[in-house]
Amino acid sequence: MPAYSYRCSTCQHHFEIYLTYQEYGQKQVHCPKCGGEQVDREIHPVRIARSEESRLESLADPGQLSGIEEDPQALGKMMRRMSQELGEEMGPEFDEVVDRLEKGQKPEEIEKDLPDLTAGES
Repeated sequence: MPAYSYRCSTCQHHFEIYLTYQEYGQKQVHCPKCGGEQVDREIHPVRIARSEESRLESLADPGQLSGIEEDPQALGKMMRRMSQELGEEMGPEFDEVVDRLEKGQKPEEIEKDLPDLTAGES
């Protein structure tokens, strides 16, 4: 039997009830806390599990890489997506660079403003 999430408009209480498919839409739902009849159905986001291999394959799609050299915003968006797909915290420096790219700042300008990021690299 599926669980359905609701929020009471009267007392703002969040609750779940179990209904059969036949009961859903037919049975009157009441708040278990205050007994109110003004309840709203809450729809929660759905997550799709993907393998690490599948996530990495989608990141390697050449179609996503075309033109990013000339478009700082596209580069920033791609970098943020890669970070999210990998599920790793990249640190505040990474976030600052990506934020700047997404605002349209060119990589060369970011390098000038944040020279410590490339210190020790050739």
